[in-house]
Amino acid sequence: MAAPAVPCYLGWDFSTQQLKVIAIDEQLRVIYEDNIHFDKDLPEFRTHCGVYVHNDKLTVTSPVLMWVKALDMILEKMKSSGFNFSHVRAFSGAGQQHGSVYWKEGASQILKNLSPDLPLHQLLKACFSVSDSPVWMDSSTASQCLSLEKAVGGAQHLANITGSRACERFTGNQIAKIYSQNPEVYAQTERISLVSSFAASLFLSAYAPIDYCDGSGMNLLQICDKLWSTACLNACAPGLEEKLGHTVPSSSVLGSVSPYFIQRYGFSPDCKVVAFTGDNPASLAGMKLEEGDIAISLGTSDTLFLWIQEPTPALEGHIFCNPVDSQAYMALLCFKNGSLMRERIRDDCASGSWDEFSKALKCTVVGNNGNLGFYFDVIEITPEAVGIHRFNRDDNKVPNFPKEVEIRALIEGQFMAKRIHAEKLGYKIMPRTRILATGGASCNKEILQVLSDVFSAPVYTIDTANSACLGCAYRAIHGLVAETSVSLADVVKLAPEPRLVVTPTAGADQLYQPLLKRYAELEQKVVYCPISFHLAN
Repeated sequence: MAAPAVPCYLGWDFSTQQLKVIAIDEQLRVIYEDNIHFDKDLPEFRTHCGVYVHNDKLTVTSPVLMWVKALDMILEKMKSSGFNFSHVRAFSGAGQQHGSVYWKEGASQILKNLSPDLPLHQLLKACFSVSDSPVWMDSSTASQCLSLEKAVGGAQHLANITGSRACERFTGNQIAKIYSQNPEVYAQTERISLVSSFAASLFLSAYAPIDYCDGSGMNLLQICDKLWSTACLNACAPGLEEKLGHTVPSSSVLGSVSPYFIQRYGFSPDCKVVAFTGDNPASLAGMKLEEGDIAISLGTSDTLFLWIQEPTPALEGHIFCNPVDSQAYMALLCFKNGSLMRERIRDDCASGSWDEFSKALKCTVVGNNGNLGFYFDVIEITPEAVGIHRFNRDDNKVPNFPKEVEIRALIEGQFMAKRIHAEKLGYKIMPRTRILATGGASCNKEILQVLSDVFSAPVYTIDTANSACLGCAYRAIHGLVAETSVSLADVVKLAPEPRLVVTPTAGADQLYQPLLKRYAELEQKVVYCPISFHLAN
């Protein structure tokens, strides 16, 4: 892509499978996009879908140096394309939520003294006390979760404090596991970052603080006053507050880009780094979510989230601090079996072709003649379940479906689960409800048609599937003016409006009402399996 000749703003996204970047100009037009795909572009790390799944099938990690080398590679690609870094006024970024990075003692000194003659991955190779970072797909901390809930008076009390009951992928429980199993590694760690604050640290050449929003996905932050919970910290590991550092508003300007990037790539010394946040909160910003809207991100994991004013934490779902308004909150449901499950069924039933997958959705009827399926290759988050379970119209379990029926059962089941669990949290589908879809599968109109039919609401998309990147570029602009009480909505007035893609099929709502009821009953009676059951088997 051509080099920008005007002031611009960057948005970064350190996601599960890729590192992505977007540049926008002052009219909020996308003028540059690029990515590094971890499996394809960094084969030496031997990841599958960006991660390592360990032998216990519960532990899931990613090599931290892979992320560092990906940044080296994408910056070199931008430089080779003629991208003019001197025009970048500010940037922000996102990281896959709940992943954590462990900086070894002495790493801060190495960060401060980076030589612009060498790539970052060579300079930082000795900086991490844990080489493979726990990521959001990890399910290995069940005992730590039980201990944390017990320490603070139960699951609901923990949710009241931190916005969520104890979650196996959440950072506090991951830290507790590392401290319990490798106390010497914990002792050698001088700073613990989230993937978001780790990425910001690279650009600052100094430890970046954790922002309120991503920090509220750790089971450690009190979401009402935005302070670390002493009880939660003490339940996880000693001396933890010092290793985490302080938290900051998500719109904070953390400082200017470090001399390393000025000298190696030509960034302006005046280029500002705005606090990085989680990928789902960044998507909220990128999609310009309004009250009443439902946002659904169809990525490696599927997430459903919305803007709320009054937090009502429950045992299901999560309440995070809002990434663009420090007085508000966002609610989120996460479904681990997202695009990876869709890709597996595509490979098994559609010869690896999305075109064939889409044809199967078009040639099968709405409601799938009553055939329902639950598809969980890995232990699901909402609900805690695993395995493939198929039911015919009489609710009898069957071993298989025809290929076209299998494809529709997968997609309908994924979206029925989202609606059922959203309504449990109090979401109401109203006549004015819009669904804003993003993520990789949001470019597939047939998948979005099923989404529209199941929710009985129109589905909109934005022009880019990279809503987290775009949201961070918006947040970079907002960060420069946030202290003057200008809202993100004011900043993004010029941004394109979401585009209507599909509306519900006539009569779909009447078809899905009984199916939703059946699906919920089957989930409770047949599929629901506590984590302890899986650990015991």
